Amino acid sequence: MTALHTDLYEIRMAASYLRRGMTEPAVFSLFARRLPRHRGFLVAAGLAEALDFLAGFAFDHEELAYLRQVVGLPQSDVDELAGMRFTGEAWAVPEGTVVHADEPLLEITAPLPQAQLIETAMLNFLTFGTTVASKAVRCRLAAGGADLVDFAARRTQGTDAAFTVARLTALAGFSGTSHVASALRYGLRPVGTMAHSYVQAFGDERSAFEAFAEDFPVAPVFLVDTYDTIAGVEQAIEVARRAGLPAERVGIRLDSGDLLELSRRARVLLDEAGLTGARIMASGSLDEYALAELTAAGAPIDSYGVGTKVGVSADAPYLDSAYKLVEYAGRPVMKLSPGKATLPGAKQVYRGADGDVLALRDEEPPPGHRPLLEPVLRAGRRVPGRHTPADARERLEHDLAALPPGARRLREPDRTQVRLSAALTGLAARTRLAHPVRH
Repeated sequence: MTALHTDLYEIRMAASYLRRGMTEPAVFSLFARRLPRHRGFLVAAGLAEALDFLAGFAFDHEELAYLRQVVGLPQSDVDELAGMRFTGEAWAVPEGTVVHADEPLLEITAPLPQAQLIETAMLNFLTFGTTVASKAVRCRLAAGGADLVDFAARRTQGTDAAFTVARLTALAGFSGTSHVASALRYGLRPVGTMAHSYVQAFGDERSAFEAFAEDFPVAPVFLVDTYDTIAGVEQAIEVARRAGLPAERVGIRLDSGDLLELSRRARVLLDEAGLTGARIMASGSLDEYALAELTAAGAPIDSYGVGTKVGVSADAPYLDSAYKLVEYAGRPVMKLSPGKATLPGAKQVYRGADGDVLALRDEEPPPGHRPLLEPVLRAGRRVPGRHTPADARERLEHDLAALPPGARRLREPDRTQVRLSAALTGLAARTRLAHPVRH
């Protein structure tokens, strides 16, 4: 990935720092200032993509020529950038960790020009990843025991996003993805049924279902709502019987209409036909709110295809995230802007039974608390640790189980208030004195 994945002002600031020899270590903290409405927590994600970017950070010859010829940097600046690699360290909350407002997802310590140049990319990866993972987990919580499948690829905002969504829905507990390239890349289960166009191409449902059952007899799922849904269910039952398919290998998919009523009627028809093991799948503009209603009503639906509204996190498509300088050359710094003030110093989050404490990184943990941020890069190289998808899933399940029920509510959830340590509070007060604000 190109090192030009940044904003122009980052390049200009980095060039200015380099001209002035301002290359002492800088600490930047990335966090969400506040949670979107109806979010009682976030799920940290996007770190995998961020670390890949940092590991490969470099400008190639074409990019350097562009900076010289189009951006207008003098050759001396271009020469400085030509050999730049990321040589710093990163502390991060591992993927799958539940986090709250103001808690750092990532802290970077690196020579100031390096730490500045990566701002845009770090915000891009972690903001999008955390947004999508948080939405997907809400769907997982709402769906009860039903399986969820990622259907988002066709509506994500770009092909790169399709891969990220597939990976993060798997982290959240989805059982598969329709996106074949993602399934290959990440070792996920590919899942597919048929489209309405397939049924229409054959002219009638029975012909389409017979062809599909013949060509894919292992586990055919028939899309039954192209014309009349109940008639489609009946046709699927007849084709399954004639083909001698075992009930546990047969499925139908509902993609429109009243999913609760149609699933109930379909379940009755399947059971009466002796296909008690046949599965019902549903899809069509689903999100956590729709899933919660269907689950509460006892819809006999075994799995859901969830796409657009998760892939773009439709009700909360962004986070109010920030990447702010908190220390330079050993000097703590903070921003005092109204509504956007920051806290100085490299930090740690300590989690205990009585809640989270935001502290300075070198503080001892309060009794019974554990640190959330851990080193993931040192001298530009990855630090071995528990970073596999299975590790992230285990971490997520642990954190979700520890959340109060009120924080998991889909609407008007309780918010966790993070406490500040006495040392961090004191450092903020002393740093603020260096920049008195006139009211």
